[in-house]
Amino acid sequence: MGMKFYVFLCASALMTPLLPAEDSEPASTAPLSEIGDKQLIHQDNFDGDLSKWVVEQMPGGTTRLEGGELDINDAEGCTVWFKQKLSGAIMIEFEATMILEGGKHDRVSDLNCFWMATDPKHPDALFADKKRGGLFKNYDPLRLYYVGYGANKNTTTRFRRYEGGGERPVLPEHDLRDKKFLHAPNKTLTIQIISDGGKIQYLRDGEVVFDFEDKEPYTEGWFGFRTVRNHLRIDNFKVYRLSGD
Repeated sequence: MGMKFYVFLCASALMTPLLPAEDSEPASTAPLSEIGDKQLIHQDNFDGDLSKWVVEQMPGGTTRLEGGELDINDAEGCTVWFKQKLSGAIMIEFEATMILEGGKHDRVSDLNCFWMATDPKHPDALFADKKRGGLFKNYDPLRLYYVGYGANKNTTTRFRRYEGGGERPVLPEHDLRDKKFLHAPNKTLTIQIISDGGKIQYLRDGEVVFDFEDKEPYTEGWFGFRTVRNHLRIDNFKVYRLSGD
């Protein structure tokens, strides 16, 4: 049996919104070391259909499978939810590419995602609300973790903990502006998200971008790809159960 090892930084609980820093370094740039034993529990290589997903998208965009990938070509906002509720110690992994090939919605910005998302009004039925429709502000009432990677026209990368009442606070150390945490067009990134009790990590190509220790963690909920006004391709989605001594 393996022993899990994480590189993480203790942070105080997010209470109130803070002003973003003009420039900041990530919480940790140390590579992920040993995560211990892991068991693959969900997988989608996008070579079948979209039956594992729920698409919430504003008019004018499309979400479909193309060439063995999930192709999101979005006009005004889109969230693609994995239908299966997740819980416990998990790692989510996927590959993502921001497309810039002259298409109508091609724009290098907003490789975003939600995880451990729940609706306080419908804790066991995230999809009971049929009115969200992909509009970003309609997700404010949810409880969840969120990363906006290369958002705001590819100028910011931010981590937020939505508190369920419309609050979306961000700490200065979770508001990154350095170019190394932004996008290059047509470059495939491997994203890993670890949620193990209070240990929350977001990694890009094996490098820790965000580390957070949540004293009141969200330990179950849904995962969703989130984007707006761009062309995004996703592949090799996997969810692992983490375990160890």
